[in-house]
Amino acid sequence: MDRVKSSMQQVPNPIPKVLSRRAGGANSLEAEKENFERSQAVSINKAINTQEVAVKEKHARTCILGTHHEKGAHTFWLAVNRLPLSSNAVLCWKFCHVFHKLLRDGHPNVIKDSMRHKADLNDMSRMWGHLSEGYGKLCSIYLKLLITKMEFHIKNPRFPGNLQMSNRQLDEAGENDVNNFFQLTVEMFDYLDCELNLFLGVFSSLDMSRSVSVTAAGQCRLAPLIQVILDSSHLYDYTVKLLFKLHSCLPADTLQGHRDRFQEQFKKLKSLFYRSSNLQYFKRLIQIPQLPENPPNFLRASALSEHISPVVVIPAESPESEHVVETEDLVDTDIPPLASTVDSKFDDLFGTSAATDPFNFNNQNGMRKDEKDRLIEQLTAELQAVKEELESFRLESGRLCQALRGRVNELEAELAEQTHLKQQALGESEFLRVELDDLRRVKEDTEKEQRSLSEIERKAQANEQRYTKLKEKYTELVQSHADLLRKNAEVTRQMTVACAAQDEVENVKKEMQDRLKAAQDATSQQEKTQLEQLQALQAELMSSRSELETLKSTITSSQQSTEQLSTQLSALEAEKAGLIETVSQKEAELASLGVELKRVQSSLTNERESGVKATEALQNQLNEKESREQSLESELVSLRWVALRAALEEAGRIVQDCLNQLEDPAHISCTSSADYLVCRCQVALDCVERLQSARDGFVSDNTDVSGLVRAVTQFAHLVGDVIVQGSATSHMVPVEQADALADNVKECGAEALALLCQLKEQESVGTADCSRLRAALDTVMVLGEKLRPRGLELQQGELGDLVEQEMAATSAAVESAAARIEEMLNKSRAVDTGIKMEVNERILASCTDLMQAIKVLVLSSKDLQRDIVESGRGAASMKEFYVKNSRWTEGLISASKAVGWGATMLVDAADQMVQGTGKFEELMVCSHEIAASTAQLVAASKVKADKDSPNLSRLRQASKGVTQATAGVVASTKSGKSQIEDTETMDFSAMTLTQIKRQEMDAQVLVLELETRLQKERERLGELRKKHYELAGVAEGWGGEEEGTG
Repeated sequence: MDRVKSSMQQVPNPIPKVLSRRAGGANSLEAEKENFERSQAVSINKAINTQEVAVKEKHARTCILGTHHEKGAHTFWLAVNRLPLSSNAVLCWKFCHVFHKLLRDGHPNVIKDSMRHKADLNDMSRMWGHLSEGYGKLCSIYLKLLITKMEFHIKNPRFPGNLQMSNRQLDEAGENDVNNFFQLTVEMFDYLDCELNLFLGVFSSLDMSRSVSVTAAGQCRLAPLIQVILDSSHLYDYTVKLLFKLHSCLPADTLQGHRDRFQEQFKKLKSLFYRSSNLQYFKRLIQIPQLPENPPNFLRASALSEHISPVVVIPAESPESEHVVETEDLVDTDIPPLASTVDSKFDDLFGTSAATDPFNFNNQNGMRKDEKDRLIEQLTAELQAVKEELESFRLESGRLCQALRGRVNELEAELAEQTHLKQQALGESEFLRVELDDLRRVKEDTEKEQRSLSEIERKAQANEQRYTKLKEKYTELVQSHADLLRKNAEVTRQMTVACAAQDEVENVKKEMQDRLKAAQDATSQQEKTQLEQLQALQAELMSSRSELETLKSTITSSQQSTEQLSTQLSALEAEKAGLIETVSQKEAELASLGVELKRVQSSLTNERESGVKATEALQNQLNEKESREQSLESELVSLRWVALRAALEEAGRIVQDCLNQLEDPAHISCTSSADYLVCRCQVALDCVERLQSARDGFVSDNTDVSGLVRAVTQFAHLVGDVIVQGSATSHMVPVEQADALADNVKECGAEALALLCQLKEQESVGTADCSRLRAALDTVMVLGEKLRPRGLELQQGELGDLVEQEMAATSAAVESAAARIEEMLNKSRAVDTGIKMEVNERILASCTDLMQAIKVLVLSSKDLQRDIVESGRGAASMKEFYVKNSRWTEGLISASKAVGWGATMLVDAADQMVQGTGKFEELMVCSHEIAASTAQLVAASKVKADKDSPNLSRLRQASKGVTQATAGVVASTKSGKSQIEDTETMDFSAMTLTQIKRQEMDAQVLVLELETRLQKERERLGELRKKHYELAGVAEGWGGEEEGTG
């Protein structure tokens, strides 16, 4: 630009002098500005037109150079504001394409200048958003993307329009603050979502079954995607780097949402890059990178070194064509060799003639240009052409250098990627080889273990049968052995008695001998004593004669005791002879018992020998039966497998038939609801669990195949139902959600078929995995949950609590209303008199009766709901029952709210009527509203009740009581109104004929006005009821959808 300024300063000085001599003439800068604006207008009108062809690169490049020339986008917006962008979708689409190029490659001030028009772009986006197809929908999406891009660059001014930054600049953009990096990542996610939405919108609007990329209309839609690919590649690279940086600073749980969002965007971007690379249109204009097979693992910090930044390469155009284009541009816009030619082109574009054009200075003030003026203009034009050509060459050389630098970086990245992939492939090959060997060894071990396990099971069964038979024989032997033992015990007892008798005889004999020996010892002792006494007496005989008589008596007594001892000894001898005889008899009995014992032992030995022979015979028969049972068992196992395979094949045909229905054109008319789809998914998940349990039971005990066959049959029908209902539900939702739901349903069917194929093979039945099918069903269920109507916008866990709260609030409102009515009745009695007091008492008494009837109705409804929950919830809790029946629960909540609101409104109307500020009609309307609300509560309560329930009968009686009480309120209100109106007699006696005529005309006018107002109010009432039904349907999830396929 300095050289341009210097070249402008080198223009000869006479130019301003000559121009100053022209009255009202423009200086050279104004002429240059006029030429610039004219050339920009021509290029903008050529680039943005109503023809459905792609924008030519040369026109877009001219617009970009113009922004660099004027350092902004003021001229661009002046030209664009004159275009009818809101009336032609193709024109708006091409404007978005050119504007996107300016935001990327134009001067940095383009973004600032364009922010002034943000509101207009928003309005235009909303306007085109009302169209559901064609360019209108695409324009709405593209405008949202451009607004998001401008806001992103305004919030983050460090990012250039083309998003090209180094790693150091990226770190500086976050200012080394983790909060800034966190927010920047969220903004990049939003930015990339807009890019992907435009990508998907363009692809969904094209018929990809035909070669649309070679048609002009297809290229018109695909051309802006080049800018989207350039932006998306940079956003993906920066997002990966920022996520790795965040994971190094924050806990993994905090960034779970970021990871989930990245995973979703990664899958979409990879798919779109792959689809774009296969289009012929993009192959000659841009080289699209391919993303890795799996997303980066942010939980492993070393994975950052494996990340390769995607590089988008735009092949350089040939220098000859580029030169021709630039020359054409320069000649077309900046070098006017003849003034008439330029003027005619300008007039053709803008519809003005040279004579009436206020900017045409050729004939202004009747003056002709002289030769010097023409020479000055020609030199100025040539100078401007040279300057712009120099600037274009500089920009082109810079672009070529940048392209070559990008190509070098791409080749280096590809080389590094190929080297890394080669090393990774070698490592994976070695790892897979080792894993294959391990799997082979594990398979061989598993087969050996299965064979040994089957052999052990067969032997165990045979041993069990053998044990049963041996147990029976053993029982017989034990019985016979017990009999023999009883006989032996009897003999042993008899022998024991004999031995005891013999021992007793020996003891008696020994005792007698001891007694005899003791008697002999006592006798000898006495004899010794007597001898000693005799010696003493003889010794004392000489000393004392006086004791002679005493000694004689002593001798006499001694002789008597000796005689007694002799008598006892004789008796003992006789007793000893008797005992000896008894012992001889017992020995004879013992000998006879010994002979009997020997006979019993010989018979026992014979019985044992016969038992062994019988056992050998039974063992031989058992072996023969085992051989027969083994053959029958092998046949039975083969028959079980044949039956199981037949059931699995039939189940596969059922699932495949359901998948084939998705391709049937007649199936498009079938519809279903998201609620029903979620219900069927839950049932299918439960069936998968039962199938897993039946498979495990069959693997542990293959003798019973009936459970697995039943589970497989039910599994096929339920999974097929999920497939059909999911496809039918996709017919009722927007296109993007419908495509996602249809793809997941097909994936669910494919996983079901894969699982059935695994169960067919005897080797893989034990390793069949249901987790992938369960995950597919969970995904379908999650999509169904997202499509379900939200009703009251509550969390499902709050429904049970909300029912109890609303019923309690209704009871409290009724109690409060009854108390207020009682209070109003007391006040009326204290203040009012006469007819007014009578009317107020009658009306308030009827209102009190109505409140009591409503209270009884609410209590009966609570009892009936308790019976319904207890009879229907099974093993689940009360809250789970309310969640499962959410529609019914929301109906109860709505009815309870209506009853409480009606009671409050009735009390307010009665209060105003008693005070004299209300109307009787308001009270009657509130009564009818309460009757309708209680009828809704009754209907919501008894819809799931048993028809024979006593609580249902009480609820019906309570409903009749409310109806009667409502009729009483209406009747008392009408009676009171007529009674009060009767007191107001009309007296026309004092009025003249003219006054009566005047009053009659006023009355007729009032009657006509009231009739007109009545008709309008009735129409308004009808519209209000329609709107009320619509809002009530949205709040409670009414969708008019049947619970099943159409």
